[in-house]
Amino acid sequence: MSAPAILALMSFCFLFFGYLGVPVPFSLMAGVFVGAALTDVSLAAIVQKIFDGMDSEALLAIPFFLLVGELMSSANVVVRIANLSLSLVGHIRGGLSQVVVVFSMFFSEMSGSTTADVAVMSRALGGPMKREGYSPAFIAAIIASASTIAALVPPSITAVVYGAVGNVSIAGLFMAGVVPGFMIGFGLMIYCYFFGPSGMRKPRAPLRQIVFAAGDAALPLMIPVILLGGILTGWFTPTEAGVVAVIWIIAVVIPALNRGHLRKIPYDFCLAGLIFSLPLITIGAANAFGWMLAYLRGAIVIADWITSIAGNDPHYIMLLMVLLFTVVGDFIEPVPTIIIFMPLVNALTQAGDINGVHMGVVLIATLAFGLITPPYGLVLLMASKFVGVSFAKALRAALPIYVVFLVTICFTIYFPKVVLWLPKHVIPESVGCFKSPAGTGYICPE
Repeated sequence: MSAPAILALMSFCFLFFGYLGVPVPFSLMAGVFVGAALTDVSLAAIVQKIFDGMDSEALLAIPFFLLVGELMSSANVVVRIANLSLSLVGHIRGGLSQVVVVFSMFFSEMSGSTTADVAVMSRALGGPMKREGYSPAFIAAIIASASTIAALVPPSITAVVYGAVGNVSIAGLFMAGVVPGFMIGFGLMIYCYFFGPSGMRKPRAPLRQIVFAAGDAALPLMIPVILLGGILTGWFTPTEAGVVAVIWIIAVVIPALNRGHLRKIPYDFCLAGLIFSLPLITIGAANAFGWMLAYLRGAIVIADWITSIAGNDPHYIMLLMVLLFTVVGDFIEPVPTIIIFMPLVNALTQAGDINGVHMGVVLIATLAFGLITPPYGLVLLMASKFVGVSFAKALRAALPIYVVFLVTICFTIYFPKVVLWLPKHVIPESVGCFKSPAGTGYICPE
């Protein structure tokens, strides 16, 4: 059987089992075993590739970021952040929908997980929004859309996986994700102001109340400072920064703000480990699937097809990759998508002479968009379940919000200097800059 036919059969098996409700990693492995049975690849080689996918030190950052989010949520510390968000933007038209977006911009810089964001926001703000008369469909749509910010801003778990698998600077991806992440955040706020429900207008909080709310949330808000400060100064790797953030929460935040939760910390550790097992097994299965894709020269075939259309034009290449990842992201979660298609991404990055960090942040933004698009739309599906509304109604409410994501993705493609400005000035080496032979400053590629 020819390589394209084997690839088609592998993909069919994955989609077939996926639509039967089989978990993603086992659906992926079904396709891998079919491919191995039709080639001379041994099962031992497949098992080795599964473990190779999980055997990465950089991936150790993920359980600690998950643990940060779990500790913050279960210790009920997030209420203080919600109160700060309310005092800052509660008086603006859109009321609690504005609070949802600002809350997500704060919490995303602590957890790095879109699913954690959805769970926390649904629990903290879903009920109050219902009581103020917001439709459940809109609540699910705005919570899901705001949660995607966590895929872009540091400490994004998606960026950790992309950097670890694609050999791209994780710190550079963190910094480059700030502009598109906040573009989505402010875009959602503008949408809520002009096109969303007006909500209950609250009086503007006096400065004294804002200062009090900021002081009340000061300890948890130190977490982004620890994460970013440690990584940017070179004191910590992303993994070490996650460890330090966990220590800060356990040693300082919880004893100061919710001492009674100390006895529940072992449960939080167990739950974070359980949650981490889900992406970990998916990473291993996706690595094996991606290796089979490369072994059957599927990545080369797709890369040749894209370059035959776009040539070496980096903008056209990225637009076609966005189209591909939008379609794929409708069916597969971001983590396996990144791992499966990384050989293709690397080939096209070289063909278009595209900065690796730039390509990474464009694709991460695209995969974040895929989290709220049909038929899969993981975070939109989760939000609709938490809020108690059908996925179809939540999807209809989310459709106008797609404009915010499309504008952000196009901006990220066509204005790389803006997107890469922060990493170039904070961590120049992360985007390919090198020290000037003259001894002062850096020389950066165009």
